[in-house]
Amino acid sequence: MFEGLSKRLGDVFDKLRGRGALSEADVDAALREVRTALLEADVALPVVRQFIDSVRPKAIGTDVIRSVTPGQMVVKIVNDHLVEMLGGAVADLDLNAIPPVVILMVGLQGSGKTTSSAKIGYRLSQGPQGMAAEFGGSFATKRKVMMASLDTRRPAAQQQLKILGEQTGVPTLPIVPLEMPLAITKRALETARREGFDVLILDTAGRLAIDEELMKEVADISALAQPKETLLVADAMTGQDAVNVAKAFNDRLAVTGIVLTRVDGDARGGAALSMRAVTGRPVKLIGVGEKFDALEPFHPDRIAGRILGMGDIISLVERAAETIEKDDAEKLAAKVRKGQFDMDDLLSQLRQLRKMGGLSGLMGMLPGAMQAKAAMSKAKIDETQLKRQEAVILAMTPKERRHPDIIHASRKKRIAKGSGVAVQDVNKLLKQHADMLKMMKRVNKLGEKGFMRSLGGMMPPPGFPR
Repeated sequence: MFEGLSKRLGDVFDKLRGRGALSEADVDAALREVRTALLEADVALPVVRQFIDSVRPKAIGTDVIRSVTPGQMVVKIVNDHLVEMLGGAVADLDLNAIPPVVILMVGLQGSGKTTSSAKIGYRLSQGPQGMAAEFGGSFATKRKVMMASLDTRRPAAQQQLKILGEQTGVPTLPIVPLEMPLAITKRALETARREGFDVLILDTAGRLAIDEELMKEVADISALAQPKETLLVADAMTGQDAVNVAKAFNDRLAVTGIVLTRVDGDARGGAALSMRAVTGRPVKLIGVGEKFDALEPFHPDRIAGRILGMGDIISLVERAAETIEKDDAEKLAAKVRKGQFDMDDLLSQLRQLRKMGGLSGLMGMLPGAMQAKAAMSKAKIDETQLKRQEAVILAMTPKERRHPDIIHASRKKRIAKGSGVAVQDVNKLLKQHADMLKMMKRVNKLGEKGFMRSLGGMMPPPGFPR
């Protein structure tokens, strides 16, 4: 998400950064392009107008004129307003109430309500164990959670939640055939109280479009359940229509927060930028994949950084902390210090990279993300290459993995045949391993600081975000 918007804004700000001084005309021209970029990304027109009207006075003010780097000052102003538009700060789930605390999930059909219900239930029931540092607040305590499906219209909807509950280990309310949504709500509340559940997640029915029957049903359920959190689930790929949906639900139900799904897709990002501004309700959680742990809190400052190409190093570090085992990292560090990095270690690192989202996922969090992705594209670096490299290593014998220097012509042919690649691919991987080993020995010899000094021109220029 945001890739197209990030590229357009990156082009605009690259022009500004290259100038020693900015005139009012320069700023106006840049803001016109920013306006066009936001509209193309499906940001609602009133939100774009308000954004440009807020940015312009500061962008042509004395702070920019007196700044040593006026172009970067304008980028900072746009970044600050972008963070403000996205909500300013992380909004936590409010679960401070007498149990069972009710979370009501609402939204249109196909927005991802049922999957999001399971993800939230899984995160809350897991507590801090095995979770990234970023999940604090309501997710920092392990809770007893139950889920209940109120969707009696969509075929097998209740069965779907039951299966997701079994997969995540989160209990679900037993299904009673032909029971109506209000009756299910009442039974769910009674069961949750009687069996001592901390949180009850109610997954409501959706429609393909807003209609009075839908709104009346969810309003009646809300009145009966008295939810502490009413979360609107919206597909990030639906564009401006998601904003209209958010407004309609908020007007009827007093939505407390928004959950954006399919953020890992190729959505243009306008929904995320518009929904908070239009409804006044914060985006609280984002779905970033299909797995049950692919749920993250929404950080406005980090998202703004990604959009403007400044990267999201904090999320990158947190993702690494979540996926990298400390003991494994220490063992690898010890081996590296001794210059003993073998093919098994390389295999471990390749798998680690895939766990963290692959090359493109990591590139999106680094400063200068668009330039890095463009370089990847130009160099024809293929994500599937990681899988092929894994296959090559797995086709080696244990002895070959420990001692890759014994792999000569006949062994290369056997490995290539066993992994379904060409001999050239085996050669490339062996060279990659040899280069990594050579670099590690060089680091050990020069020390970390000496090695960084030896890189010289490869270091980013002064003023580049680090």
